Amino acid sequence: MRGAVKEQIVAEQGVTAQALIEVRDVAVGYSRRRGLLRRDEKVWVFRDLSFDLLRGESLGVVGNNGVGKSTLLRLLAGIIDPDQGSVVNHGAKAALMSLAGGFYPELNGVQNILLGGVLLGYTEQEVQAKLDTIIEFAELADDIHRPVNTYSAGMKARLSFARAAMLEADVLLIDEVLSVGDKNFRGKCEEFMRQRIQSEQTLVYVSHNEKTVCELCNRALWIDAGQARLLGPAEEVMEQYLAA
Repeated sequence: MRGAVKEQIVAEQGVTAQALIEVRDVAVGYSRRRGLLRRDEKVWVFRDLSFDLLRGESLGVVGNNGVGKSTLLRLLAGIIDPDQGSVVNHGAKAALMSLAGGFYPELNGVQNILLGGVLLGYTEQEVQAKLDTIIEFAELADDIHRPVNTYSAGMKARLSFARAAMLEADVLLIDEVLSVGDKNFRGKCEEFMRQRIQSEQTLVYVSHNEKTVCELCNRALWIDAGQARLLGPAEEVMEQYLAA
């Protein structure tokens, strides 16, 4: 299925068929305590998950709550490793935008920008050169000097999006960060993503919003019951997902 879908997308939508990240037979799980005298139980978030993230494409990820969408983004970002299978990154810098954001809550916004950029692979000097642009995009003004643990969800979303977007990573991983915050900032972020998609930015977007997924993504991956149920053109996948 993956090969046929890839050929269709290349032919119809011009997506470059070079895999930036390859996910092969991946499984991720956690141990659940069963009792004092009983062995812990392994609970699988997903298993046997395989797909390619292609250079220049925008991939929507959909599924019910708890199926592992956020876990998948953390895998693609290199934050966690799979319990089984492999995730092969062909030299792409992947930046995660989420409400968790990879923040250190006791540090202020500026410190989190600098540290996050260094962890992404940039030098401190490179992040410093982008600092004013990131702060301006985040629209946090003097709040940028407050500890992140004092931020609202909307403020964290602003900082997370601005940091990842302005550092110009090869792959943007967006985890429902646009579901919070004010309408104007959401519109600003969506316009930014449209511009980056037109410039062949690679993007992975987790959302339940049918309209946004279809507008921003050329392909979609539907995760269901721990496996990839469907991978294909975004409108077709969303149609079947909503009908299920």
